[in-house]
Amino acid sequence: MIEIDIPGFGPVQLTHLVSDFTGTLSVDGRVLPGVKEALSRLADKITIHILTADTFGRVREELAETPFQMHILGGPDHDIQKEEYIKRLGPETIVALGNGKNDRRMLKLARIGIAVSEGEGCAVDALLAADIHVRSALDGLHLLLNPLRLKATLRF
Repeated sequence: MIEIDIPGFGPVQLTHLVSDFTGTLSVDGRVLPGVKEALSRLADKITIHILTADTFGRVREELAETPFQMHILGGPDHDIQKEEYIKRLGPETIVALGNGKNDRRMLKLARIGIAVSEGEGCAVDALLAADIHVRSALDGLHLLLNPLRLKATLRF
């Protein structure tokens, strides 16, 4: 669990990280350098969930032999599927990472939503729904590995 009290934002007790894959943790379907290692370090503290439409069809290969829970979304309405997944886990315990328009609902609902701008950019709707914007997934993961950075960013 990641616990921190953020003045003006309130107490935070995170037990789950829910992340998009394509464009968030990867570019062109390839996991970004350092991301897998940072996620593995976080997995000692919180449960990692990867929700993806797997646009490039590489998520299983890229995240093979990792302790993450992987869910490949099918059909339409990926934004609603991601939102429902967050609701089932309990939004108050979740930090979410995403970059796409289909991530906007989960970023808004999660206790902390982090919008990521990587090589594939960040949809404006995702950016507006998030609590924090970072340049890269690694920057977002380092916020969680060093929670006082969250406090510095989110305090009133």
